[in-house]
Amino acid sequence: MKNVKVLGTGCANCATTLKLVEEVAREKGVAIELEKVEDLQQIMRHGVMSTPGVVIDGKVVHAGGVPSRSKVEGWF
Repeated sequence: MKNVKVLGTGCANCATTLKLVEEVAREKGVAIELEKVEDLQQIMRHGVMSTPGVVIDGKVVHAGGVPSRSKVEGWF
């Protein structure tokens, strides 16, 4: 199971990213533990200055703007 965190303070792009990650993982049959992180200090600990950010298994894989569907598919 992959641990996936979507980092963001609650903007529309963050919600869209969360939904996209959830959809793609479900479509690909990948089990994930999905967490939404809205605390600014926790976001900054990952070094993300532009949200939304995506962290998979402790590694930042995306920051700033909604990732493309093909990019998200590549993560899974």
